Order: sequence, then structure tokens, then C-alpha cells
Amino acid sequence: MTVTWTDDELDRVGDAEELQLASRRDDGTLRPFVTMWVVRAGGDVYVRSAHGPDNPWYRRATASGVGRIRAGGVERDVSFESAASDVHPAIDKAYHAKYDRYGPAIVGTVVGAKAVPVTIRLVPTS
Repeated sequence: MTVTWTDDELDRVGDAEELQLASRRDDGTLRPFVTMWVVRAGGDVYVRSAHGPDNPWYRRATASGVGRIRAGGVERDVSFESAASDVHPAIDKAYHAKYDRYGPAIVGTVVGAKAVPVTIRLVPTS
């Protein structure tokens, strides 16, 4: 059976100002949570590495492929997956709508072509 977000979870996580993400170590324990921005595009939620592929949390998340998120009162185990190529314009739009008030220098770190390869789709696993 496929696990999916409920509508309530999508709303709560998507509306949260920030998300906390922890990847799993090889022994199954969670690394410390890292706080970041999160957006919803359609029926999925996404995070992006603001400092490219060398950001430590991003390297650990993509290496482990699984972890846990907390946002908007929701806590779920998730897998870290690639985003479909056609969803990036909607993700950019969601970042702009939610975070443009912080200014172009900050929002510019998570939108545009350079953000595409460091986009993670958060998929519930339990």
C-alpha cells in the first residue's frame, strides 16, 4: 500500500513557516534536526538546499535517502526523493509566494535553475 500525505498534513506542513529535517544514520538513529524553508506544490512538499549540493544536511539526506520531518505540528518519517522535472516552476512560484518578504537575496538562494538539482521531494513512509 502506498503511503500519502493527508490533506490536513499537506496544509499544515505546506503552511508552516519552517520545517525541521533529520536524516537517518546507517544504524537507524536520527541525526540532529536542521531547520529550513518548506513549500507545497500540488500534493507534494519540497525542500531545497540554499547553499547547493555541498550543504552538509543535503549531503547526508541524499546519502541516507530517509529521515523524519517536523512542521506545523506534523511529524512523519519520510523518504527523500527527486522532484519531477516539470514541477520546478511551481516550486519556484511557491517559494516566491511564501518567502519573498525576506528579499531577493535570500529567496534567490532557493529558486531558479541552480536550485533544481538540490530539490528534495518529501514522501511519507509511515
